[in-house]
Amino acid sequence: MKFSLIIFFCAISFSASAQWWRVDLHFNKKHPVPPYIQPVKDHSIGRIKNTLKLNNLKVQPITLNESDYSIEIKSVAVMQLAKHNMRFRIYNDASYNFSDLAQLYARLHRLSEAKWYFLQSNNISREENDDKHTISNLGNLALIKIQLGDVESARADLLEARDLARARGMQTDVVEMEKRMQLLDLAAATAVKPDVKYAETAGSEKKAL
Repeated sequence: MKFSLIIFFCAISFSASAQWWRVDLHFNKKHPVPPYIQPVKDHSIGRIKNTLKLNNLKVQPITLNESDYSIEIKSVAVMQLAKHNMRFRIYNDASYNFSDLAQLYARLHRLSEAKWYFLQSNNISREENDDKHTISNLGNLALIKIQLGDVESARADLLEARDLARARGMQTDVVEMEKRMQLLDLAAATAVKPDVKYAETAGSEKKAL
């Protein structure tokens, strides 16, 4: 009797195992393991001609007529690349990622964040002796500071960028920095509001009367 029961329970156990095995096979067919994602070789939007793929997310190059939502999506993708490059100490590429992020935030008029990422990018480009990128960062950082009203700091950045470009024989960059200095002078001149002065004068005339 005992022997018969043992055979009976073994048969039930084998049948149940077979059923679960078939269910598992069916599940594996519906949910295949995703293929390994090859890491990209170039980590900068500015140096990519077509598209940048990150976990099946396509990041199109920046265009003039983009929505804020589209730019936000790109900023998330570039942030992931920056984290990856910083984690694996690919600092030069991370520097370009930070400057790309700064440009995206500038388009969203989030100037404080744009300034911060340009500063991070510039710190790395200095350490990596990437003078071309350092000059670009300083020039763009100055434009952000002009919009934030930090004229003197912007002037210092432009002078540093111009002097570095001269020392490296980058005449095109020298001309560009001088143009931005003219823009800075114009911004400083328009910062004085003559209507305020006139209002004060009018007030003093009323007091005199």
